Amino acid sequence: MERKRKEIKITPIKNGTAIDHIRAGQAPIVLKILGIGAGTNMAISLVMNVQSQKFGKKDIVMIEDRELNSEETNKVALIAPNATINIIRDCQVVKKERVRLPKIIEAILKCPNPNCISNDEKEPIKSKFILEEENLPSLKCYYCGIEIENVPEAIKY
Repeated sequence: MERKRKEIKITPIKNGTAIDHIRAGQAPIVLKILGIGAGTNMAISLVMNVQSQKFGKKDIVMIEDRELNSEETNKVALIAPNATINIIRDCQVVKKERVRLPKIIEAILKCPNPNCISNDEKEPIKSKFILEEENLPSLKCYYCGIEIENVPEAIKY
C-alpha cells in the first residue's frame, strides 16, 4: 500500500510581518520578546525546524496585521542575527530587509551586573550596550564593561 505524502500549507497573511531565517527552535523566544503570548488575539503562524538551504533548519514567524518597528526589529536581531523581516500588504511583500544590530543598543537589555549604574532605580539612565562582535553577538555594557553571556535572558520584556 502506497502512502501519500501530506503537505502542510500555511495560509499566507494579507497584511503584517513575516520573520524568516530564525535559528531553529528560537521562534518562541522571538514571540516572547515581541510581547506575543498565549492570550493574544492576533493571527500568528509559527513554523519550526523546517529545511533551509543556508542554515540546515530554520523557524519562521508570521504575524497578521502588525508591522515591526525599529526597536522590535533590534530585539529580533538579538535572537536571530540572520533573520529577514518581510512587510506584507495586500498579500504582497512590499519591503524585505535583513536585521542588523546597531553598534549601540539602548534600553532593550538589562545588565547582568546587579551593581551596574544602569540597574539603579534612582539613576535616570537607560541601559546601553556596545556591539563588539556582530556574528555572535557579543555585547558589553557601556557603563560597567560586563559582557552579556545569555542574550535572551537579558532582554527586557
